[in-house]
Amino acid sequence: MAVYILFILGFIVLIAGAHFLIKGASSLGTMLGLSQLVIGTTIVALGTSLPELIINVFASVEGETGLALGNVIGSNITNTLLIVGAAALIYPIKVKKIVEQRDIWINLLAVLFLILLVSDNIFGRSDNQINVTDGIIMLGLFLYYVYIAFFRSGSNVKGSGENETQSLPWYFALFFIAGGMGGLFFGGQWIVDGVQQLSRDLGTAQSVLGLTLVAGATSLPELVTSVLAALRKKTDIAIGNIIGSNILNIFLVLGVSAVIKPIDFDPALNIQLLILFLASLFLILVIRTGKISRTVSRIEGAFLILLYICFLCYSIYR
Repeated sequence: MAVYILFILGFIVLIAGAHFLIKGASSLGTMLGLSQLVIGTTIVALGTSLPELIINVFASVEGETGLALGNVIGSNITNTLLIVGAAALIYPIKVKKIVEQRDIWINLLAVLFLILLVSDNIFGRSDNQINVTDGIIMLGLFLYYVYIAFFRSGSNVKGSGENETQSLPWYFALFFIAGGMGGLFFGGQWIVDGVQQLSRDLGTAQSVLGLTLVAGATSLPELVTSVLAALRKKTDIAIGNIIGSNILNIFLVLGVSAVIKPIDFDPALNIQLLILFLASLFLILVIRTGKISRTVSRIEGAFLILLYICFLCYSIYR
């Protein structure tokens, strides 16, 4: 029972830790003279992927690579279908030109790259895993993405900076950073321990729990942020953050996980990986060829949510 209490508490502590770390680091960056552009494209954008990153680090250290891969695939599907859908349902999403012309394509290419990495059989290899070399390549692609997002596009900021860049006194900023790191550490450990226990008790694969329960919970910050942005009619910010988070989840989160421990691919995840590819492709089609150019309408948002429900049902009851 104590494990399950800590499991639930772990999500709260993890998400709160990410918030405090972003707040403290953003304030410290402001005091050091960093522009809102730098803060937005680095600290805030990276912060949205912190829950997935921390859980995957602990999962990889403990050898639970199925949880690590399932968490990323599930989080990206949740972001693309549920969160974009919910935001569009509240208020139609106006997509910035830079997102339409660059980020949605990088997102699709990231998914295709992931599919390529886990298709070793095509190239005569039998291990079918994301190895250390693959992880290093992914981290290199992550650094390149950060480079083009910052240096090649001065107008592209993946966060509004409304709240994050309000400066705190330096001692509070350091306290927030230390507290946030502590929250991430303990929250991540409690969640991984809880998933291991839940997997044993239910007889369910950890990859399935990663796809559904863990992925849904770690996407809560994006969901709350996107819903609030939609209520304020600032959905262009929401879609940029979601797509950016998806890209970082694959290149950064999986890259770090693979460097720590090679990730064995479970063929049972083939369907979910296909769903992620189709969801990413469908989002491009909606944005570029929908009823209104560069817009995700309420009807399209409702359809995305319906697709997410279908994904959830399939993953749980298959």
